[in-house]
Amino acid sequence: MPTTNLASNFLVPNGTFFVELITFIVILWVLAKWVVPRISAAMAQRQDTITREFSQLEVARANAEATEKEYREQLAEARHEAAQLREKAREEGAAIIAEMREKAQSESARILKNAQSQLEAEKQQVIAQLRTEVGAMATGLAGRIVGESLEDEARQRRTVERFIAELESAPSPATS
Repeated sequence: MPTTNLASNFLVPNGTFFVELITFIVILWVLAKWVVPRISAAMAQRQDTITREFSQLEVARANAEATEKEYREQLAEARHEAAQLREKAREEGAAIIAEMREKAQSESARILKNAQSQLEAEKQQVIAQLRTEVGAMATGLAGRIVGESLEDEARQRRTVERFIAELESAPSPATS
């Protein structure tokens, strides 16, 4: 009976327990030897990939921020240059207008001067022509009044000069 007593005692291990224990240890050893290192390597590789992707993402974000900053700087510079070009164009336009105005005024003054000199020349020509005509008329009239011919050129010239001088010294009817 003592054998039955042992078989019924649950604290004493039986033969299947040792077989199960050995099988369990073999399975743990196989898992530790081949499965766990592969899983650990795969997890480490995945973790490295994720870390690399995060670092690449950070680099890409930094590049994007730098590019955006550069874009904004270029945009500000382009706006500044456009403002300078507009101002320069305004200044050049004002200078061109001033230059054209000055040219127009000088051209106007030149035309006016030419017109005045032409008028003066025409005036002198008309005066000379009038002197000749008035002299001829005065000589003819004086000859009729005096009753003698004033054909002598020197006498005729003196008579014309005296007549014109009297006309110039006499007050005009519009001024009196």
